[in-house]
Amino acid sequence: MRKISDGLERAFARRGFAEPSVEDLRDAAGVSLRTLYKYTPSRAEMVLAALENRQQRYLHRVFDGLPEEPDVALDTILSRVGDWMATETSHGCLFHAAVAADPESPALRALLERHKAEVATRAATACGLGGDDTALLVIIEGLTQAWPLRGAAAVDAAKRLGHALQAPNS
Repeated sequence: MRKISDGLERAFARRGFAEPSVEDLRDAAGVSLRTLYKYTPSRAEMVLAALENRQQRYLHRVFDGLPEEPDVALDTILSRVGDWMATETSHGCLFHAAVAADPESPALRALLERHKAEVATRAATACGLGGDDTALLVIIEGLTQAWPLRGAAAVDAAKRLGHALQAPNS
């Protein structure tokens, strides 16, 4: 299933959610059509599998092995988000794009909410900002939106804002 999810994620990230045909998705997954439908019986299930894969990869890349010092953890998280944007998705958040492509899907909306809640909670915990998870999420979300336009300058600005958020708690 991991191979299928990896391929689906790559296909949707590259081509969006409307463009790839089922045959394109099959090719990206590197399996037969029968196998693709066995594990993901509908296009909606294919999108969910791709996003679940994306969730795990993102959380691993951004949060695994963080430094214990809250200020250093903050810089590390925001640098890693910038690196993610540079290498994985220079056009913005794939979760938001999926919901935009199918705004009536409760499953997609729930997955988006779960993803953002987990990012906010993990980041706030690592940065010593337990009560400010929403504020920290706003900084991270702002970074993902500003990165395509501002690149490293967006990362630097996010770090300044994050440290200002930490300052009263020091």
